[in-house]
Amino acid sequence: MPKQVSNVASDDYLSAIYRLSHDEGQDVIAVRLADRLDITPPSVAGMLKRLIRDGLVTQDSRKVIKLTPEGLRRAEQMVRRHRLAECLLTDVLKIEWWRAYDEAHLLEHGISDITEPHLFETLKHPKRSPFGYPIPGSGRDEELSMVTLADLEEGETTIIDRVFEEDEQLLRFFWEEGILPGKPVTLESVAPYRGTVTALLGERSVVMGTQVAQRIWVKPPPGRAHCGGKGEET
Repeated sequence: MPKQVSNVASDDYLSAIYRLSHDEGQDVIAVRLADRLDITPPSVAGMLKRLIRDGLVTQDSRKVIKLTPEGLRRAEQMVRRHRLAECLLTDVLKIEWWRAYDEAHLLEHGISDITEPHLFETLKHPKRSPFGYPIPGSGRDEELSMVTLADLEEGETTIIDRVFEEDEQLLRFFWEEGILPGKPVTLESVAPYRGTVTALLGERSVVMGTQVAQRIWVKPPPGRAHCGGKGEET
């Protein structure tokens, strides 16, 4: 009999908690988790009880959810496999960049302890995913920038660090406009009453909503800390 994949639902929750807290610097609360997973709050409450019972998460007096050491280990394992799958899809199978997140989600649970190191070797030890996120276990755990494009001052120039990967339509927009990790970007102008910003990418000016700009993390400009500023979501 083939080996069966288990703990899919709990691993998806742990991965989502990791992404929200580690990758985006947000406090993880139940309503935010429900929104990210597109699941009803009662369903999230039920799963949280199970995860707390199993020693994978804790919830403090402010209802902020945090991974325990074992929960973090499980989350990093699944995120690592997901991001290796993204690299496989884009680098080897030549799947369109903007499709890679959703396709990798279908593959991540099928990567075993046996397959994973061979995949890592075949891919020549990647350290970042196609969307700019560090691959856990692939090197030094660097401090991630929480500065977004929306946090920049007009005229500031920097490098795109990573982009939000969990929305295929948004990824397609990023691809078509050349909003990619490693690319230089300048914040040309801000129109607060319109809720838009204009960014210069190469020789092209791209207008986007402020909420979209908050989904583009950039390297901190000189003199800036890694934390974000005015553009953060509340």
